[in-house]
Amino acid sequence: MNQTIETMLAHHSVRKFKDKPLSREQIQWIVKSAQAASTSSYIQAYSIIGVTDPEKKQKLAELAGNQTYVAENGHFFVFCADLYRHELIGKKENSDVKDTIESTEKFMVALIDAALAAQNAAVAAESMGMGICYIGGIRNNLPEVQKVLNTPQRVVPLFGMAVGYPDQDTDVKPRLPFEHIYHENEYEQDLVAYEGQLDEYNKEISEYYHKRTNGLRSDTWTGQMGKMLSNKTRMYMKDFVQGKGFDLK
Repeated sequence: MNQTIETMLAHHSVRKFKDKPLSREQIQWIVKSAQAASTSSYIQAYSIIGVTDPEKKQKLAELAGNQTYVAENGHFFVFCADLYRHELIGKKENSDVKDTIESTEKFMVALIDAALAAQNAAVAAESMGMGICYIGGIRNNLPEVQKVLNTPQRVVPLFGMAVGYPDQDTDVKPRLPFEHIYHENEYEQDLVAYEGQLDEYNKEISEYYHKRTNGLRSDTWTGQMGKMLSNKTRMYMKDFVQGKGFDLK
């Protein structure tokens, strides 16, 4: 155990921030920390857009489902899969890169690169006493989001991250059991044990919600997931991604 691990284990989403903007130095440290993350084959297939314009932040908040903390925070970052620069590199180096950057593999590289960078950014922010909240809601309407951010072809905004000084106190939400996530040597497929782990986790989550809401909620994790996954959302994504030049060949 050390301070870094303690910081990561104390993570919880913050959805209410103090009216205190991040300094330019803090923004730079967060972005530099993001850039220090591993990147597949040194491709660095992502970009980060910092949104400071109040009107743009408000519009993104609306597009994300009227989440107020998208507009009201210390700083708002948007992490993007980005192969735009690599298309330009192809032209600069007189190399035919089209088939490669349109492949499913390179799209996956861009997604993974962006996610790794974002998690480094999150840890950096939390290590400085700030809180964060990932915002997947910007994918609710990417055609409009790309207009707000003026993103070029081969760039796809993936998620936002609201960062700032917390103005609320929330508990750490329990994660799935270690034994359910970690498999050794091969994927454990003992169905009885598997479902037993889910049952134990359901009990823990139900108790967590009951305590957090003073008895107003006691739903289970599998109940939440079953309900959420039965609703079709963002089904336009494949067409949008392909339209941005990621043909997923």
